[in-house]
Amino acid sequence: MAWEVGPEEVEAIALGAGILGTGGGGNPYLGKLHLLQELRDGRRVRMIDPAEVRDDAVLIAVSGMGAPTVTLEKLAWGREFYEAFRALERHTGTQAEAVVCGEVGGANSMSPLLLAVQTGLPCVDADPMGRAFPELQMDTFSIYGVNNSPAALCDDKGNIVVLDKALTPRWAETLFRAATIAMGGHAGLAMPYLTGEQMKRTAIWGTMTLALRLGQAVFEARRRREPPEQAVLAVAGGLVLFRGKIVDVERRTMGGFARGRLTMQGLGPDGGRTMTIDFQNENLIARSGDEILATVPDLICILDEETAEPITTEVLRYGLRVVVLGLPADAKLCTEQALKVVGPGAFGYDLRYRPLRV
Repeated sequence: MAWEVGPEEVEAIALGAGILGTGGGGNPYLGKLHLLQELRDGRRVRMIDPAEVRDDAVLIAVSGMGAPTVTLEKLAWGREFYEAFRALERHTGTQAEAVVCGEVGGANSMSPLLLAVQTGLPCVDADPMGRAFPELQMDTFSIYGVNNSPAALCDDKGNIVVLDKALTPRWAETLFRAATIAMGGHAGLAMPYLTGEQMKRTAIWGTMTLALRLGQAVFEARRRREPPEQAVLAVAGGLVLFRGKIVDVERRTMGGFARGRLTMQGLGPDGGRTMTIDFQNENLIARSGDEILATVPDLICILDEETAEPITTEVLRYGLRVVVLGLPADAKLCTEQALKVVGPGAFGYDLRYRPLRV
């Protein structure tokens, strides 16, 4: 079913997408403010079900590329996604009929909505991650055979790079990562260019609706003064992995990524325990002592203990009291084929993926 995205929906999607971002994807706050400003004159975004899209329709996905820490200090131009999108249309000699979200997690949830307002096109209720991942090849479009070139990248100054052909998805990641670093660490990405049939076959359906439902559930729990993390679990499934206070954060920006590890001391039922979480833009591995509690591609979400506001990796700091949730990944991320690209081994860990013990 199609539905409209207005200001109330934007607020809920931003919160829900922040949760799905698993610490990465960037904070949706600034993108939300820009989108709300665009909506002030009464315009709305039409969100369409993937089933509504014709098989031969031309679609283009958009998202941001770069290190989330950069966005704290470097304000966006606001037209990066639009210019990259139009550049890809010019390069292919076609016109897209709808916008697709390249990554629902974090700030990237705002990118297709902003572009939809700027172009007047509908947005498809789907994405290729159901969360956030740090590298371009780590999505179901690439995993299940959609060519991620041609593609276009635009920075905050209006510089545009078009990648006509990449031999593999990893080559696209390598080349565009270098370009993004040269552009100051963050840019707007239009990728991939795909058909309706390819989108329906490879995307994870309903993820924008999932973000909306998560945000609405947390807002309602706050209103009722009920535990908001339980509202998240009621919508997405999963379990509480840990409750505690952050006591140490190691964080650095390397190769266009925010990398590091945080350490927490347990509180309440987890008193006397510790937890460490490794991250590369997104939270990757959660451990308590020698026990592995969760790994990618399952979602490791760090939320404020009282409000369930998502805490992204670029703003982790000493003293925050948090609850860590583990949410199950979509089935398309858990196949043998997908785990080679998004499982622990893809990030250099000698670990075997084990689904959450819900």
